[in-house]
Amino acid sequence: MTSTARLAEHQPPDTPGAHIPDEHPDGVRATARIRAAHNGRVTTLPQLRNDGPFHLRRVRTDRSAAKVGIIGAMSAPLGGDRLTLDITAEDRAELEVTTAAATLALRGPTTEAATYDVRLTAGEHASLRWLPQPLISAAGSNLRQTTTVELAATARLVLREEQLLGRADEESGHLVNRILVRRAGRTLLDQHTAYGSPEPGWDGPAVLNGHRAVGQLLLVDPEVEARHEPVLLREGSRDGCAVLAPLAGGPALFATAVAPTASVLRELLDEAHAHARRK
Repeated sequence: MTSTARLAEHQPPDTPGAHIPDEHPDGVRATARIRAAHNGRVTTLPQLRNDGPFHLRRVRTDRSAAKVGIIGAMSAPLGGDRLTLDITAEDRAELEVTTAAATLALRGPTTEAATYDVRLTAGEHASLRWLPQPLISAAGSNLRQTTTVELAATARLVLREEQLLGRADEESGHLVNRILVRRAGRTLLDQHTAYGSPEPGWDGPAVLNGHRAVGQLLLVDPEVEARHEPVLLREGSRDGCAVLAPLAGGPALFATAVAPTASVLRELLDEAHAHARRK
């Protein structure tokens, strides 16, 4: 999330994680919250709490679902920042959340790691779609991003995340990314990836093979056909590829993709999504 200004004072998050380093004096601490509820007819938004770089805005829809766009109110995340997004779709609520622009991780006044924690919760028969624009890891940045998802047994989820490793003709920053998903109290997915110096072999042929865009797509739905055989999309192509595979322990399909550019990456994830929805 980018802007030309940076605020000086912010409220601390409620429960900082144990993995978060000591706060740098110039770092921002902010927690924004979105809560969606179903009133028996449509989904409402009883809580939209802005904080720090997160400005939350309702987006009009022609459906009973609710949609929220996140607008960056300042440059973030920078070194030493502790940022949290807490998003909840209560029972039977339908919520989609996206960002207005790419999130740009920069070095800032310190080489201290910034943390960006996204917490997603979906109740019984709820539908939650987390579709942010890409995260760009700029040269010199140091970011730990964690997405933690808690799903009820009947909840539906569409999660798409994309990471761009460096801007045009630029080296990647250091990016550590984790996606942890629990369904009905049991772990469905726990993926941990790390890119950029000092990580060993991150750009080698067994990982990115020179590509600079990487993304993930997760679909969890009691109606999804999860007995698919793993599918490799664009096998043998020099313009990236994706693999779509079922996850053990739930009706879920997970795709990972690598590509040379953001546009090709989005095409691959869209292809994976379309393939997953085929009956």
